[in-house]
Amino acid sequence: MVKLPNLEFEQAVLLETIAAQASETASFLGADAFDPSVMAAMEAVPREAFVPDALKSRAYENRPLPIGMDQTISQPYIVAAMTHLLKLSAAARALEIGTGCGYQSAVLAEIAAEVISVEFIAELADAARTRLARLGYDNVAVHQGDGRQGWPDGAPYDGIIVTAAPDRLPKFLVAQLRAGARLVIPIGEHRRGQKLMVFEKTADGTLIESCGLPVAFVPLVGG
Repeated sequence: MVKLPNLEFEQAVLLETIAAQASETASFLGADAFDPSVMAAMEAVPREAFVPDALKSRAYENRPLPIGMDQTISQPYIVAAMTHLLKLSAAARALEIGTGCGYQSAVLAEIAAEVISVEFIAELADAARTRLARLGYDNVAVHQGDGRQGWPDGAPYDGIIVTAAPDRLPKFLVAQLRAGARLVIPIGEHRRGQKLMVFEKTADGTLIESCGLPVAFVPLVGG
């Protein structure tokens, strides 16, 4: 998809901004720069294709934007940070909980071989599936379902990312994570002390916990 000239400039400014923000939050991320594959993915995905028409001129603001149904497209820095923390390889199969508009799905698809995404709201799932297909992301499968249950049919996963916040760690997602892989998830009550957490699963099933970056996500909804 060809970007409009003014948006191309704004995207370049955004990429510089999130690179600087990575350095500022190095103590949480464990690195002072995002992985090059993450920055390449952020550049490749046209964020304006994932926001409502009325907000396209604001697509490259470093902030969340409303997409309808009380949901948002995540702040670009947070998308980059979560993708960086996931540490996906080019051969990875990733699970995303909370498709929303499909923006994070597309960023993951630029890196991983396969992305399975689960969205609870049927209208959002249908729209994201259509949008991602139109943009050529044929390595993303969008399913409508209760993300708190994960997606067992594709397990185990080489990485799981959750783009809405439960108040505690969902046990089904841990069970679907491959040994040696990471689960990146915001945890906490809405607008009350949420933290972005990373759980790495060891060979014996133990979880190694890290990160703790303060965040604000919409709640993880389910049946």
